[in-house]
Amino acid sequence: MVMTMDDVDRFEAFRPRLEAVAYRLLGSASEAEDAVQETFLRWQGADTGRIEVPEAWLTKVLTNLCLNQLTSARARRETYVGQWLPEPLLAGDRMLGPADTAEQRESVSYAVLVLLERLSPNERAVYVLREAFDYPHREIAEILDITEASCQQIFHRAKKHVADGRARTRTEIDEAAARRIIDEFLAAAASGRTEPLVRLLTGDAVAVGDGGGKVPARARAFEGALAVATFMRGLFKPSAAKRAIVGGSPDVYAWSANGDPALVVVLDGRVIGVMCLEVAADGIAAFRNQVNPDKLERATRLWAAGDHGEPLLTVF
Repeated sequence: MVMTMDDVDRFEAFRPRLEAVAYRLLGSASEAEDAVQETFLRWQGADTGRIEVPEAWLTKVLTNLCLNQLTSARARRETYVGQWLPEPLLAGDRMLGPADTAEQRESVSYAVLVLLERLSPNERAVYVLREAFDYPHREIAEILDITEASCQQIFHRAKKHVADGRARTRTEIDEAAARRIIDEFLAAAASGRTEPLVRLLTGDAVAVGDGGGKVPARARAFEGALAVATFMRGLFKPSAAKRAIVGGSPDVYAWSANGDPALVVVLDGRVIGVMCLEVAADGIAAFRNQVNPDKLERATRLWAAGDHGEPLLTVF
């Protein structure tokens, strides 16, 4: 088939939404980009004049490509070195997608993306399409080639799994409050004492990192306020060994990733770490630290394109 410019324009107009769907389904921006590009190739080879609803056709093709990817990804992640965490998206990244409702913001939060890894591919697809993009069950059923009743059952099951996996309801905070939390945390972490950190954490706080076997990261999570506080105190303590590992003394900035407060660690213009904070009403409940360089390439490109002011501190 010969693709017209109108066909290309129609696809490009829908590309941001496809990227947002694919990212939520896969937890990886690079894999999401690949899935969207493959969808374009399928679109290019289709008889577009006979496609009545292009958006529905494209969403179905993309979703099924992502389902295949999820099935193979599960096998790969079983041999992944250490903890596997999603690729974080910094504020301003269009792949974050819609954020008009609490459900949409929740669906792309780092904590929920981690929980989505526990779902089956079909559960994840139904949850994302319904919760984040408000597709009717009838349309989701057509995309997945299942009955509408089955779709509703899968959605309720997926939603329950996500809710059961969360120890508490997500606390939405504004930019000023997020900055205060980060300032307090950094002051406590840089104090060299454990007690100020413990006071900022929930009793069941956790800290986990993803180095992908390329950057040192503990294979198991730290659990409990005291263990997490001790780890954070050591993490921010200057040492020649840390400088040798990262190649210098990086700058730390307060930012947002996946809609939540985050610390972005930058060395010579390259993002070498994104620490996502999960904030609850009674304190910081989780730190999820992405340091795998393969999962920070997009963050580095976005960071380089903006002005972020002065760093909060220089570490190591």
